[in-house]
Amino acid sequence: MKRGKETKRGKETQRDKETKRNNDLQPVLSLFIRTGGRRLALGALLSTLVVLAGMALLGTSGWFITSAALAGLAGSAVMFNVFVPSAAIRLLALGRTFGRYAERTVTHDATFGVLAALRERLFRGWATPDAARALLRRPSRLLFRLTGDIDALESVYLRLIVPAGAACGAALLAGLVLANLDWRLGLAMFGWLLVVGWGVTLLVARLARPLALRRVRALERLRAQAIDLVAGQADLALAGRLPAQCAQLARLDMTLARHDAALHRLDTGAGWLYAVGGHVTVAAVLLAVGALAQQVASHPAQQQVQHIQTQVQQLGAPAAALALLIALAALEPFAALRRGAIEAGRSWLAMRRVAPRLRQQADTAVPTPAAAGTALMLHATTVFHPGRTGAALHAVDLHIAVGERVAVVGSSGVGKSTLLALAAGELAAQAGQVWARPATWLTQRTELFCDSLRDNLRLADPGATDAQLWAALHAAGLEQDVRGFAQGLDTLLGEGGLGLSGGQSRRLALARLLLRRADFWLLDEPTEALDGATAADVLARLARHASGRTLLVATHLRREAALADRLLVMKDGRIDADLRRGTPAFDAALSALRQH
Repeated sequence: MKRGKETKRGKETQRDKETKRNNDLQPVLSLFIRTGGRRLALGALLSTLVVLAGMALLGTSGWFITSAALAGLAGSAVMFNVFVPSAAIRLLALGRTFGRYAERTVTHDATFGVLAALRERLFRGWATPDAARALLRRPSRLLFRLTGDIDALESVYLRLIVPAGAACGAALLAGLVLANLDWRLGLAMFGWLLVVGWGVTLLVARLARPLALRRVRALERLRAQAIDLVAGQADLALAGRLPAQCAQLARLDMTLARHDAALHRLDTGAGWLYAVGGHVTVAAVLLAVGALAQQVASHPAQQQVQHIQTQVQQLGAPAAALALLIALAALEPFAALRRGAIEAGRSWLAMRRVAPRLRQQADTAVPTPAAAGTALMLHATTVFHPGRTGAALHAVDLHIAVGERVAVVGSSGVGKSTLLALAAGELAAQAGQVWARPATWLTQRTELFCDSLRDNLRLADPGATDAQLWAALHAAGLEQDVRGFAQGLDTLLGEGGLGLSGGQSRRLALARLLLRRADFWLLDEPTEALDGATAADVLARLARHASGRTLLVATHLRREAALADRLLVMKDGRIDADLRRGTPAFDAALSALRQH
């Protein structure tokens, strides 16, 4: 009884896995159909026609040569029209050439169009709340999915769907041609091609899947280790760990090489199976048409001319040549599936990774507050961070009016940055409602990239002119420093802003804040780690340019909280106190904060 329950549970688990697998494939295949359905179908049709034209060209050529040879042996006894078959051969050759060009153009254009749409959808998915935080938790793995996984999906159409359609068309054509000689031969040929062609393809796909998955994981680890080695080589050398890191990287490279070799052996073995299948097919057809055809040599010499004439009329030997050459070419389209079968496991994994992000849509059903002067509204908002016990915010209610300057204070980990992330739209609430005006967020860490100063500034406003960039630098107090650089705005920064001091990096972030046209500023510890003079200057500039704007500042420093007219004291993810300037409680809370 227990064993029966376990068997039933096992069947249900397997059924659930199959359902989940189909659910993983559905979003990607739906995107393929929606964005390039007609072009994809046209490309597959052209590919099938090109394969059929190639088979017809080979078979017609064999039939023509055989018929011409028999007519030559018969001399004047046989009238043979050479013009129609020669014209057909030329037509098939030209059609195959132009069809191949059209097929490559259409299939690749359709594929690139679908992949472009897929990239757009994925990047839109990464713009949803929580996406940036997930990317920061596992940057190397997720960035690999944005590149390698999308490229892997190319094989789904070009190396699986298109060759599969062409292979089925080839099997059907071969079966019809041989059915003209004998219906049993045609049916046997059609069934044989499907069994052998698809059998080898499915076997290769089954054997290649675990190898392909192990290769992908090895490649991901290798890339992550290589990035760690390049980024941290100085620290590794100081710690004496550089040789060990290099040795580990070499071991990962050897592991990847072993997986590549295993896949190559499987590819070679699949090619051998297709070759053997092709030889068996040709031999079987040769024996079959030999049994069906009449033997010329068995007739007396005086009856040979009359027999050749009858044979040409009945198309015995030419039809046998046609059938033999069609059979020779029929298995070749199935062999084209070999590479797609080897990469099927990688493509399936890519679909599983991409599908959840395609399903995720930005939450647009957020209620608009009744008051037109609202900058931020939270109603019973609760937030949980993945991997952490307890809520980061507990049923928070908050209303900030347009033009208010609010500082959120409290010790580290009470939810200050979480509150700003909600206002910025970078975090989604698990319960409650959130509404906020478009905001600009000055985060704790200044995000600078290995690019020119100009392009780092234009992240805030891609259309900004140089005059606007210089004005923003002047307002941020960085203009003279940049003019002192030899290349000015074209000065190249290293990774993370290498080449600028901490104060200069913060002023550059302030310049980006001023470039961005937003009336709601989110400031997360804006002067953290700056010396007193630099911090005072940055805060003075913020106060001067914040006129008429709404400010929400997360801080534990008195100098930053002094920008605000309202203090929100947070404890354990809750707003413990809401204090207004001019009250003794506000002054007491402000005085209790650390000055530096």
